[in-house]
Amino acid sequence: MASSTMTPSQSPRPPRPNLAFRQLRGQRSPAEFAAAVRRAAREIGERVSCDARYVGRVEAGEIRCPNYAYERVFLHMFPGRTLTDLGFASRSSVRGRRAPAPEGAPPSCATSPPHAAGEKRGACEPYDTHSPYDTHDPDDPRDPYDTRNPYETHDNHEESDVLRRAFMTGGGATMAAASLGPFALAFDASAGQRPVRRVGTSEAGALEEAVRRIRLLDDRHGADGLYQRAAAPLRAAYALLDAATTRQTTADRLHSGAGELAISVGWLAHDSGRFDDARSHYAEALATARVTGDAGLEAHAFCNTAFLARDAGRPREAVRAAQAAQRVARPLGSDRLMSLLALREAGGWAGLADRTGCEQALARAQALFERGRSDADPEWMSFYGEAELEGLEAQCWSTLGDWRRAARHARRAARLQDPHFTRNIALYTAELADDLARGGRPDEAASAGMRVLDLLDEVQSSRIQTMLAGTARVLLPHRRASGVSAFLERHASLPRTP
Repeated sequence: MASSTMTPSQSPRPPRPNLAFRQLRGQRSPAEFAAAVRRAAREIGERVSCDARYVGRVEAGEIRCPNYAYERVFLHMFPGRTLTDLGFASRSSVRGRRAPAPEGAPPSCATSPPHAAGEKRGACEPYDTHSPYDTHDPDDPRDPYDTRNPYETHDNHEESDVLRRAFMTGGGATMAAASLGPFALAFDASAGQRPVRRVGTSEAGALEEAVRRIRLLDDRHGADGLYQRAAAPLRAAYALLDAATTRQTTADRLHSGAGELAISVGWLAHDSGRFDDARSHYAEALATARVTGDAGLEAHAFCNTAFLARDAGRPREAVRAAQAAQRVARPLGSDRLMSLLALREAGGWAGLADRTGCEQALARAQALFERGRSDADPEWMSFYGEAELEGLEAQCWSTLGDWRRAARHARRAARLQDPHFTRNIALYTAELADDLARGGRPDEAASAGMRVLDLLDEVQSSRIQTMLAGTARVLLPHRRASGVSAFLERHASLPRTP
């Protein structure tokens, strides 16, 4: 990345986790703590857009010093403590790297007093840590759809220009992976040094291309190597929403693209085991969809929310989210979309051990799938073919404990999958290995597990590694069986993910 794109908030040193702040959060989830921060802000007349992602960034050490608004809120929440007590670096040490101002220049932020009441948030504040949208607090009596902009941003034009330059590249595409290896996302900022005050079709196209690139790389390599790098284009996308646009169609494309990008980044978090982050991203996409009236985006957000709820052990929520998605999607006219949503519902029923409900949803999914493709099918559903149908059905039968039927569908899924979807081949084969192991066929399970291990050089997915670890535990009592010991030894030699 060109040095000219570096903001004052970036540090060449790796961030150190803020353990003191994490300890203060206690047993509350990041989302619960974020709600407490917003309530505390209202008590003192502040308005901050704190959410679970902001809390995570603080705890990860990415935010070394909060802006003045957050500082006032935190000191109100924890009276008698200083920023240093909360695990932050002193403001002077963080800002000490700023180049000296020209003689006669206005005072810098390092010497400016805290913002007076009513002063613009983010003014002269390079460490502005507000989220680019305002998450509604359920304890807040105000209408979440009032006349205020639901994508609350702040008048930091320098930061917005940096984000836009990072988002745009010379060829109109946002992400380039080849030069930095298969898991890297690079942002070529050299082509866009001029400030962008009005956005148009080129920015919307770059956003849509970013979504396609993320999905392509995930299909081939899995999520673990992509998630952290994908956060940058997502921040840029939401910054663009506040820029002036040439026409309404462009604004609609930007909102749709930002929502789809939030879902894609949420999926990367989901697949890499960061369930809280995924939930936040999916909620972000859902809010974008509802504000703009985008039924397709809303159905997609509910679809992924249902999948996440199932994986997170909340099957009843999975059923309700899938049913909500079907209500929204029905007028869109895509049978394939309705088929996938029925499968999401089936997964929830399986988690509730409701075999009848699961079978009914599976039958509906199969019937809808057989109606074929149509022009109404969303672009993001390119992954959904016969292989995915078989794979998701295998997961349902596995959850219900019908290992033989689950293995049959998983085997069929791996065989039918397009070679382009390397990650899905590894996923279906890992599902097969686990079903065979639990169904009392250790030799075949070890053989399937070996095939997954062969693919892990190309695929980074915590989901797949977790499945494989479970299979290894099931196979331990069978270590003397043919092929099992070799699989267990090779699996034990894998580097452990942190």
